[in-house]
Amino acid sequence: MNQRRTQQGIIKGIDRPLHMRAAAFLDQFVSKAVIQSQPVPTALAQVDREKIYQWINELSSPETRENALLELSKKRESVPDLAPMLWHSFGTIAALLQEIVNIYPSINPPTLTAHQSNRVCNALALLQCVASHPETRALKDRVLSCRSAFLAAHIPLFLYPFLHTVSKTRPFEYLRLTSLGVIGALVKTDEQEVINFLLTTEIIPLCLRIMESGSELSKTVATFILQKILLDDTGLAYICQTYERFSHVAMILGKMVLQLSKEPSARLLKHVVRCYLRLSDNPRAREALRQCLPDQLKDTTFAQVLKDDTTTKRWLAQLVKNLQEGQVTDPRGIPLPPQ
Repeated sequence: MNQRRTQQGIIKGIDRPLHMRAAAFLDQFVSKAVIQSQPVPTALAQVDREKIYQWINELSSPETRENALLELSKKRESVPDLAPMLWHSFGTIAALLQEIVNIYPSINPPTLTAHQSNRVCNALALLQCVASHPETRALKDRVLSCRSAFLAAHIPLFLYPFLHTVSKTRPFEYLRLTSLGVIGALVKTDEQEVINFLLTTEIIPLCLRIMESGSELSKTVATFILQKILLDDTGLAYICQTYERFSHVAMILGKMVLQLSKEPSARLLKHVVRCYLRLSDNPRAREALRQCLPDQLKDTTFAQVLKDDTTTKRWLAQLVKNLQEGQVTDPRGIPLPPQ
């Protein structure tokens, strides 16, 4: 039962079967439109608000923190202003970071238990709530969102040790998935400052490693994060700036295509194709892709998987078209390598 609560506050309906919870998780982070905050339900009585305030206060005490984490993570969908309440309350963010840091000794060597994973994932759920909230506030005569302050404090860096883990046990898998969820909530806002921040960190190699060897759920969220970075002009330029960066991304995407040809996943394939299509917008990457695009994306390997997915089929057709047009060759007829 404890393990079933690992994704509390991240996956809605924790008592549903795992495949339903997984679908809900992915819908939250990789859906086409950003989920908008809903108005506070009129049924949310003042007494409930008082409970929210009480639980936030209880986060500051180690004796009451665990239950407060659980209760607040349950309420994050029904209290739209929970993020600023958490951010502006004294000691709350420090308490959440303490929960994260307390787990570090259990990740190397990998001794993390289900109970520990559940608890820290509840803390991560609240950080995700802060990361995705759009509200702004005045600070030193300028407008600064909770998300901007979240980045300025370098809070995402506290999650990176979790993304470095490689244990395949369920507590570790849920820990990685929930950590990816926080980053996914950040990139889903399509804000330039988020991409600029992430490019100064090691998020791209971390995502690439998970894309290569993680579970399907983790691969999908990690690929979504890479996709959102690529869709930003700065992110695309960064990845295509050197051949080493591009080749690493292309190599992992190629391995994923090969694996998907054996174990199809329409949702994961969608994000892989979108990554390739965006790379083809860069002239030098387009030249390289003419040499290394997997054959499975050129033939009918995925025809059955994509038969009802018109969007991905359109992206794939556009990708092939981009690579066929305007090919530059040297006098020997060999495509020019990146410089």
